[in-house]
Amino acid sequence: MMASYYKSLSVLVLSLISIAQSINNNNGGVTIDLIHRDSPLSPSHDSSKTQFQRLRDAIDRSFSRKSFLLRKTSRSIDQTPQAPLTGTSGEFLIEYQIGTPPVRQLSIADTGSDLTWIQCQPCTSCYKQDFPIFDTTKTRTYKNVGCETDTCTRGGSTSCNDKKVCQYRVEYANNAFSQGDLATETLTLGRTASFRSFAFGCGFNNGETFASTASGIFGLGNGKISIVNQQPSAISGRFSYCLTGLNSNVTSTISFGSAAVVTGPGVVSTPIVTKDQDTFYFLTLQGLSAGGQRIDYKPSPGVDQQSGSEGNIIIDTGTTLTYLPSNLYEEFEAALKSAIRATPVTDPSGSMNLCYSSESKDFAPTITAHFKGADVVLSDQTFMKVSEGLYCLTLVSSPDLAIFGNLLQKDLLIGYDIPKKQVSFLPTDCTKSR
Repeated sequence: MMASYYKSLSVLVLSLISIAQSINNNNGGVTIDLIHRDSPLSPSHDSSKTQFQRLRDAIDRSFSRKSFLLRKTSRSIDQTPQAPLTGTSGEFLIEYQIGTPPVRQLSIADTGSDLTWIQCQPCTSCYKQDFPIFDTTKTRTYKNVGCETDTCTRGGSTSCNDKKVCQYRVEYANNAFSQGDLATETLTLGRTASFRSFAFGCGFNNGETFASTASGIFGLGNGKISIVNQQPSAISGRFSYCLTGLNSNVTSTISFGSAAVVTGPGVVSTPIVTKDQDTFYFLTLQGLSAGGQRIDYKPSPGVDQQSGSEGNIIIDTGTTLTYLPSNLYEEFEAALKSAIRATPVTDPSGSMNLCYSSESKDFAPTITAHFKGADVVLSDQTFMKVSEGLYCLTLVSSPDLAIFGNLLQKDLLIGYDIPKKQVSFLPTDCTKSR
């Protein structure tokens, strides 16, 4: 029974990553588990830590994540792709299978990365992994990608070896990296979704700062090599997810293809804004409301109102906190303070901007994010209990990069439709989303 469970999970993720040339018997629709790294259901779960310690760790990872997202979106960095993950972080894990016969994988699911890669044998240098590393000599469907192919071109930072095999290299924070061959394989997601000729990275040389619980990265970005865009006829450029709380005993879910369509009463949609960095999903945040006051976003002085506002925030599953442009945050914080009948206190860690001493968060007003064309009521995690009797706002100020983080995405069914260039939101109890 356990073997069959892992098989279906692996199959799920694999097909996700390699959405290649065919899907069997499911019309492209599949839903699988998305496991938060700190969930009791995660192999990364540390039961010796309190819920407050786990939240503080996620907050710390959030600041690191933000700094590397900034590096990747900046034009000033070199041409070597910088994937936006700290060495052992990544907030969500996804299980799937790859190869024939299928081999279980557990990878970091990342909307800020395009290429899916795993560790492979024979390995020149691999970090410790808790389950067997994929052996390319024991599968019937593994094929190297040639240098003179469109797939190699779509792979991003690629090169060619003396055997005319396309090679990739991706770099991360803390000097972490993966290097190897670009190849195709059969990816399986869930019990019914099988994808042939899925392009992925087979890493024979990988940095040692990744967690042993993960075999690599599962790319959900908007780039051409991402599983989302590899095979339009299979996934149709659509995926969605529904996130549960950090300490929930129910996993979040992620869906692809026809299962990812978000419809029904209450759905609102906002455009995806295309920018030079096609990996990321840029949205337009026009303002925030709380306590009966709406604060509109205003670009910095000297910046055109329309062009400066379009695509001003990234939606990202790998960032825990939400980062607001500094001028918007300052006005919004002032509005919150006037709406909350309590005196703010200082966060002892210095990480959070606005905190209150309280035994409950009944003091917190409802907060609505006004995206272009979509008003979204945010989750009950706008204020989080960071220690006994202390609640802090999970929106913070940022002078350079705005990010809509995963805490505020809780209990929203969020659908990405690449052909329509839009992200949709539907209020949903994600513990019952199946």
